[in-house]
This record gives sequence, C-alpha cells and structure tokens, in this order.
Amino acid sequence: MIYTNVTGIKSFSILGFPGLSPKYYGPVSAVFFFVYVAIAVGNVFILAFVMCQKSLQKPTYLVFCHLALNDLTFGTVTLPKIISKYWFDDSIISFYGCFVQMFFVHYLGSVTSFILLVMALDRFIAICIPLRYPVLITNNIISLLCGFAWFIPVSLLVTIIVQALALPYCKSNVIAQCYCDHIAITSQACGGNVRIVQVTTLCMAMFCLLLPLAFILFSYASIIAVILKMSNAAGRRKTLSTCTPQIFITCVFYLPRCFVYVANTVGFYISLDIRILLVLLYSLFPPAVNPIIYCFKTQDIKQTLIKNLKTARIGTDAKLLF
Repeated sequence: MIYTNVTGIKSFSILGFPGLSPKYYGPVSAVFFFVYVAIAVGNVFILAFVMCQKSLQKPTYLVFCHLALNDLTFGTVTLPKIISKYWFDDSIISFYGCFVQMFFVHYLGSVTSFILLVMALDRFIAICIPLRYPVLITNNIISLLCGFAWFIPVSLLVTIIVQALALPYCKSNVIAQCYCDHIAITSQACGGNVRIVQVTTLCMAMFCLLLPLAFILFSYASIIAVILKMSNAAGRRKTLSTCTPQIFITCVFYLPRCFVYVANTVGFYISLDIRILLVLLYSLFPPAVNPIIYCFKTQDIKQTLIKNLKTARIGTDAKLLF
C-alpha cells in the first residue's frame, strides 16, 4: 500500500494538560523533574548495584537490569520535553522529532512487555520445574532471551512509523498529550487511509501486549497452582516470596493500561485532562517504583544492600575512632 505525504506541518505543539492554569506550571514542572530524578537515580542504582555485586549476577537480576535500562530510557525520552513545556514554556517539537519520540514511546513499551514475559518464564521454570532450572535458565540464555525482547518489536515499530509518516497531515499541529504517541499524531492526519493505518497499528500493539500477557497469566496461574499444592505453609510463603516482585511489577505495568482500554471500549467518559493523567501514570509510575520493588521485595538485593550499608557504617565508625 503506497501513500503520498502532502503535509504542510513542520512542527507539532505539545498540549499537555489543557485545563491547567498557567500559575500551576511551575509546580507541575517541578513534580515532573523530581519524577525524572527518581527514575534516573533508582534505575541507575539498580544497574550499578547488580553490576558491582557478583552475588547478584544471576538470571533473575539480569532481567531486572534489562527492565531498569528500559525504564531509564523511557523516562529520558519523554520527561525532558514535558519539563521543558511547563518550565520554559517550550511546547514545540519538530515534525520528525515527534515521530522519533513516538517510535521510542511505543518501542520501549513493547520491549517492557516482552521482558515481563522473560521474567515470568524465569519464575515458571524455577517453581514449576525446579530441577531443570540450572540447565534451562543461565545468564547466557537470559541475555539471549532479553536480546530477543529488544529485537522483536523493531520491525513492527518501523512499519508503524513508515505508515504514519506517509499519511497527509492537514489538521491541527497540536498533540493532545504530554508526549507524541500514535493516536495523538494520526488524529491530526486526513484522508481515507487514516483508519486503515490506525487499525493496523492496533493489531500490532495487541500482538506486542496480549501475546506476552497470555503467557504471563498462564505462568503465574501455574505457579500459584503449584504453591497451593504445597503442604508446608513455610514453604508456600518462601516460594511465593521469590515471585512477588515479578507479580507486583507486572500488575503495575498492565492493570492501569487494561483500565484505560476497557473504559474506552465500554464508552466510559473520561475527560481529556484525566485521560492524559492516566496515560502518564501508567507510563511513568512503573519506571519510578520498580527500583523500590527490587530493593524491598527481593530478598537477595535487600540483604546485600543492608550488608553493604552495615559494612560502610562500621568502616566509618572505625575511621572516627582513629
């Protein structure tokens, strides 16, 4: 299918929250800035901590590192422009810059979905077929699977971007969102092919989200079934604790998205400001809280961190004594 781009739009304007009074621009930009700092500090810490601690260089924590890198990249792609809009009143983004941002927004979201699939596979094998775990799940195999998670969405997203770029844009150049995404951009396109492109993109998005989700649900259902069959209560708690962080992370990623999609499907009215807020929450909340989940819900990371803090404190006290 060949399209001809006859757009006259040279740049887009990020709308942000349309109902927000200018007097709140400063506080809102400060909130976004602190969210970005939290995402950057938390995920860089996880990457550095796992890399420096040989005891943590295991398959499970390598998956955490890939997710942390993804979260850090997503925050870096989206938040600076939002902060710039409210802090410096700079809402303009170039035409092609908007498409580049759109690529990374959807690409990184798809990568997250496939990384969560790898995470679920790791726990499924560890709990359901534990004797085969050391053979089936190694650092090299996990690195290969995570590599596939980064690679699989590339061709799909390139197709989506090429199709969207070829559409003629003759409506407003205002992006009714805090960053460029496919729906916000293509809603400004015109012509009979817009609907075809939107439906094609929706099918690709569902493939990237629902295929991993189906396996994730199967994995955790199987894990829960195995845990319930255990006769020892202490064993059940210990086994469940090994996959609690993964379940938390998966719920934080999928549940808000499912709410927005279901609300749209059933025709539940959500104002534009609330819709934008919900999109930001399910986009930025997981990258901000995932490092906290790693540290407080993962026993190995928590114990290693406490041990290092105690060692550092003892070393400081010894220096003060001398």
